[in-house]
Amino acid sequence: MATFSERLRKAIQRTGGCLCVGLDVEPSKMPKNVPRDGEGVLRFCRSIIDSTRDLAAAYKPNMAFFESMGVRGLETLELLRQSVPQDALFVMDAKRGDIGNTSQAYARAFFGLFKSDAVTLSPYMGRDSVDPFLEYEGTCSFVLCLTSNPSAADFQTQALQSGEKLYEKVAKAALEWGRGKKGEAGLVVGATQAQCLSDLRKLAPEAPFLVPGVGAQGGDLGASLKAGRAGDGYGILVNVSRQVLYASPDNDFANAAREQAQKIVNEMKTYF
Repeated sequence: MATFSERLRKAIQRTGGCLCVGLDVEPSKMPKNVPRDGEGVLRFCRSIIDSTRDLAAAYKPNMAFFESMGVRGLETLELLRQSVPQDALFVMDAKRGDIGNTSQAYARAFFGLFKSDAVTLSPYMGRDSVDPFLEYEGTCSFVLCLTSNPSAADFQTQALQSGEKLYEKVAKAALEWGRGKKGEAGLVVGATQAQCLSDLRKLAPEAPFLVPGVGAQGGDLGASLKAGRAGDGYGILVNVSRQVLYASPDNDFANAAREQAQKIVNEMKTYF
C-alpha cells in the first residue's frame, strides 16, 4: 500500500496545487435556497466537491459541525465520504486525544468506519493517545503542533527549562512516535506562523504538514508554501475553508467556489 506522503505527492501533481478544501459547514451561512438540515448540508458539500474535484488535493470535514446535527450529521458525513474522488485525500478534522481503549475506538471510527486518509489529533495526553492511530497503514496522524488561533501563545510558544519552545518539543515527539509505524505522523502548523513554519520544516524535513489559516484568518499563502514544503518539494496541504465554501450566498455558490479554488491553485502552481 502507498504511504500517505506518496498519495499526497500524486494528488498535488494531479491538481497542480496542495489545496485542501475545509468543509466547516455552518447551515446559517449556506445559500438561502439550500435547506438548513442534513440533506441540505449534504447537497451543499457535494456541490462544492463536484465543482472543485480537479482542483482540490484533499477535503477536510470538521467533525464538530456534523456532530452538532446529531445522528443525521454522522449519516451525512458517511455519505459525504462516498462523494470524495478516490484520488483526493479525506482528512478528518477531529482533534481527538485520549488514551487506552478510547483512543483505539476513535481510531477505528475515523480510519475504519469513515475510511479517512488522515486525522487531526491533540498530543496533550502523550504518546499513548496517538499510538493507536499510527497502526493504520497508509494514513497520517496530524498532531496539533503550532496552531493559527490567537490563543496559541497561551501554551504552544512557551519556553521550557531546556530553552526550546513547547511546539518544538511536540514536533520532535511526534516524529519519534511515528518512527517505524504503519502510519505516518504529521504536524498541524498554522499559516499565521510563517517564521515558525520554516523552523519546524527544518526540524521535520519530510513529515507531512497540514497548514490552516490561509484566507479568512490572514495567513500568507506564498510564505506558507516557501516555508512549508517538504524536502521533496511536496509534503504540504494548505487548508482553505470559508473563502471557498461561502464564495457566494446565491445559487451560483458552486461556480463561485470553483473560481476561488482556481485562483488559489493558480498561485500554488508557481511553487510546484
